[in-house]
Amino acid sequence: MNHLNKILIVDNEPSIVEELTEFFTDCGIECVGCVSSTEAIDLFHEDENIGVVLSDYRMPGINGIELIRLLNRTRSANRVFESILFTGDADKEDVIDALRAGISDYYPKPLDLDALLTGLRRLQATVKRRSAASKVEIISERIKEMADSLQELQRGVSDLNTSETVDPLPVVELPGYSTLSPRQVEVAELLAKGLTNYQISCELGISENTVKLYVSQVLRATNMHNRTLLALALGGRR
Repeated sequence: MNHLNKILIVDNEPSIVEELTEFFTDCGIECVGCVSSTEAIDLFHEDENIGVVLSDYRMPGINGIELIRLLNRTRSANRVFESILFTGDADKEDVIDALRAGISDYYPKPLDLDALLTGLRRLQATVKRRSAASKVEIISERIKEMADSLQELQRGVSDLNTSETVDPLPVVELPGYSTLSPRQVEVAELLAKGLTNYQISCELGISENTVKLYVSQVLRATNMHNRTLLALALGGRR
């Protein structure tokens, strides 16, 4: 099963849940269904693979808009999901409320299953992109934290040496760094800041594939095994 490809279907009419579950399962999409918002909340938090929630609007107790609001408030910080609302009697204000609640798409009843499938596929792709971007951001933050920690440690060593009137440690030149071209230096310096290949491509106005080539060249020239070690080494030179 692909991560975040599962969908959660919520409707207080069991026949609709059964129909949609059968339809999407036949289309190769893994589903879980329920007939109440309270049950939906439990299922959502128990299964991190649910990437899209499809909910009816008019339901006893917690309606579809309130359900999506609640899921957004209670989800884990890094969890990504999209949502679809459907109903047979919503007016314009209901639709506006749905959009304000963060609901991604809206379909009237009776449902056009082919149109719903197309919209669902689109949202699944969006979830994958958002999830990947979130992971890249987390990794970049961790690399930056590591570089900051190394710099703090080096400052502490420098302060200790100064207080003991000991000559400071010599600055070790990164092997091969002086042989880099200006563009390779630019890429290396952005790597040291924790930027991803995509972020570097945006910063320098070049394609991401070109950035990958520069990164490989820089790693080879400096004899670094990976970009994390290079970022730490360059951080130590500042």
